[in-house]
Amino acid sequence: MRYTIVGKNVEVTERLKNQVMKKLDKLDKYFVEDVEAQVTLSQVKDSKKVEVTIPTKGQIIRAEHATIGDMYASIDAVEENIERQLRKFKTRMLSKKKGAKDAFNAAFLEEEPESTEEIEITRVKKFAVKPMDPEEACIQMELLGHSFFVFQDAASGGICVVYKRHDGSYGLIEATE
Repeated sequence: MRYTIVGKNVEVTERLKNQVMKKLDKLDKYFVEDVEAQVTLSQVKDSKKVEVTIPTKGQIIRAEHATIGDMYASIDAVEENIERQLRKFKTRMLSKKKGAKDAFNAAFLEEEPESTEEIEITRVKKFAVKPMDPEEACIQMELLGHSFFVFQDAASGGICVVYKRHDGSYGLIEATE
């Protein structure tokens, strides 16, 4: 695995680089080819944040984690998160279709899945999508106590989703054809 390690408001020392490479080298067993991991280490006040993005054929593996005061704990948590994502993704692919194993192995090495966890939809809701503006949708989402809200944009007529971000702000997803 190749690494691009950058720091934002953080000096990237040799010790930090070595820790990142040591942790992410554990993920080599999942990849067929030499992939590049893009790692960003940043600091905002006391919060130490690590973001890792690994582009592969057809997939982008991404994780981020922030801790207060300890960059090494963030590195450990991100590595665990990525490994969990890879195991879950492979398990779902392999349990879904027989031909999916070949598709998965195009980007990842062969490894037996740890569990046969399947996606089970336990509840289905149907509702009328009402035209409104994004601000109104955010208010409606807060009133319902949800973390996201689907609505029809009054201006464009398209289907949109507003969601609450980890930092407390709001995000908007617009569906396109």
